[in-house]
Amino acid sequence: MNGRDLVRSWWSVGVAGAARGPRTVRAAWRRRGADATGPGPRVRARVPGAVRKVEPGPGGGVIRFARSELRVLVAVNGAVFWGWDGAGPEPSYALAGACPEPDPRAELEPDTDGGWRVVAERVTVAVSRHGALEVLTPGGVTLRRDLPPRWWEAEDGGPARWMQRSEVPADARFFGPGGPVEGPRPRDGAHRMGNGVTGTGSAAPVTMPVQLVVADAGTHLLFVDNPWDGTLTLREGAEGAGSGHDRVGTSELRMEGGPVRGWVMAGTPARVLLTWASLAGAPALPPAWAFGHHHVREGAGGEDEVRRVVAGHLERGLPLDAVHLGDGHLDGGRAFTVDQDRFPKLPVLADELRREGVRLVSVVPAAVRAEDRRGEGVFPDLPDARVRYAGQAARGFAGVWHTVDGSVPFGRVDALCLGRAAHEGLRDEVPADERPLVLSPSGWPGSQRYGGVWSGEGAVGWPGLRASLARVVGLGLCGVPFSGPDVVGGGRDGGCELYVRRLQLAAYLPLLRTGAVGPADGGPWEHGAAVLGHARVALGERRRLLPYFVTLAHLARRTGAPMVRPVWWPAPEERELRDCEDAFLLGDALLVAPVLEPGAVRREVRLPRGRWYDTVTGRAYEGPAKVLVDAPLERIPVFARAGAVLPVRAEDGGTELEVWAPAPGRSGGGLVVPESGDDGDGPEAERYSVTRSGPRVVVRRETEDGAQEPSRPVRVRGLDGTGAQM
Repeated sequence: MNGRDLVRSWWSVGVAGAARGPRTVRAAWRRRGADATGPGPRVRARVPGAVRKVEPGPGGGVIRFARSELRVLVAVNGAVFWGWDGAGPEPSYALAGACPEPDPRAELEPDTDGGWRVVAERVTVAVSRHGALEVLTPGGVTLRRDLPPRWWEAEDGGPARWMQRSEVPADARFFGPGGPVEGPRPRDGAHRMGNGVTGTGSAAPVTMPVQLVVADAGTHLLFVDNPWDGTLTLREGAEGAGSGHDRVGTSELRMEGGPVRGWVMAGTPARVLLTWASLAGAPALPPAWAFGHHHVREGAGGEDEVRRVVAGHLERGLPLDAVHLGDGHLDGGRAFTVDQDRFPKLPVLADELRREGVRLVSVVPAAVRAEDRRGEGVFPDLPDARVRYAGQAARGFAGVWHTVDGSVPFGRVDALCLGRAAHEGLRDEVPADERPLVLSPSGWPGSQRYGGVWSGEGAVGWPGLRASLARVVGLGLCGVPFSGPDVVGGGRDGGCELYVRRLQLAAYLPLLRTGAVGPADGGPWEHGAAVLGHARVALGERRRLLPYFVTLAHLARRTGAPMVRPVWWPAPEERELRDCEDAFLLGDALLVAPVLEPGAVRREVRLPRGRWYDTVTGRAYEGPAKVLVDAPLERIPVFARAGAVLPVRAEDGGTELEVWAPAPGRSGGGLVVPESGDDGDGPEAERYSVTRSGPRVVVRRETEDGAQEPSRPVRVRGLDGTGAQM
């Protein structure tokens, strides 16, 4: 850099920007230094150009531009596929099977200004003469507009980087894509679209290239079928307060390579997730015990340590359903190899614990250590569909949980294939009437077909508590209903209050795992009598709700609907609910408002439309409204929807129906799917209707033969605040 360059760098800042002067100078020096090293690989920018030729076909067709081509397909399930440069929907790890058949009623036809369009029952797709793709409702309202992509291709070959910018309505809100976000709605800014490991070698939160967009015009889901690393930059729009000068929302996706292809599906949130599940596959149905309490132990103390931990829970009245063994039970950390000195009779231990209602789950590192490579981690050929786990069930394990070794690269598709190898291998070994459990820290769309996601301890402190809720909600909207964080010992980063609040939140999430931070940490009792009492209440309520969790899991498999839902789920048109990030719906019957701030003993809760009951006091509230309710350390606010029917665990261990009285003159109902072992998609759902006439509430089971009396005990709540047995 010469003197003239230096003066120019200062002059570019000006008097008003003097504070940025040194930074500008340093940037100029860096640019000059980079120039001095010689030019990098030359690249050519490319855009599609203008339309040259059109080839209609079933469900759409191919539109050829001057420098690229676009394939558009509307499938029979209403999903829209688009692919540039010859990219088709197959092959794809994300799809559960073959690409769905094209909609025979949808045809590619000329549109205005030289463009083309495909009109289908649920959506209209318009393509401009320069390659902009617009998705509209059947009424012609725009849901999203994807501008023509731009490629940067190296002249000496290699993968082409590409970028695509999209626009959504000014009132739209982005949700997803799971991963390390501060809320179910990702904030404006850049978000990495990748998995792998963090700088510390621990598993990075799973990030799905799935974007759910909610607007007044409707809801739609975008899936970009490209596993390469990239960056998604979001900016929500703003309305002009009636002036007509709205600012549209934008998303800009930059990928390091790979195909430019994806899917869009539109409709109500329930319809969108159902269509998504038909593409990426129905979520695996976890075993019933998987919805109980899991405790993670390193296992370094051997079989006696495991027995001590289990006995400690049972003696203190703390429900326990599974113990997860960590690397400490492996021989030298090698996957599938048990340390025979500390676990000489592992199958015997597993049978002993099973009689107590507790299952054993084994950790499996993603990399297998090779004897002839000095302990270095290596991968099996995971994409090979013949790769299977073997021998885990014979050792007494009812499931596995994966970890990622920070010393080896691990991609999102690798995680999907690892889950498939585990799920299919265990299914070949476990008894026919059981289902295996598979948990992974990362994955790719389609991973839900084989198991769930554990997100680890996550960020520390109270921000980490909020982030753990956001992750579960976001993953559910991406099609992964079974997930949850680890609840770690209280002395780690916030004391006993944070530990209790974490446990109370986790008690209402699909996966509940508590962990130990040291060899002496066997359970909540190690943190004092007060913590033990609060833990007993939280875990007891979780045990009571087990039949409800099982029902939600069956419904998630059949419909794709998440178990944990944002509060706007049943009414996305209510704008105020879209911004609610501190509460969630568990199914359609319960609204959970966790405490996310230290020292809080009361909190404000936004209730959707309808009547809601405080499940502890029985007090009724009418929504939509903001209410201020008590939130003492011993519990968090939970509300039940009027007219809801919840299957819960009775005192005798059976299942009873907890019915919340409808408002006068209103009705309600609900579904119950009983657990009956592994018999395909599960038993038939039981349908119940609830009506209210004055003080009398009538519950009926609806069958093909007409309404009948329920065969299960019924407890009606909400009439007098105390509950009445029927």
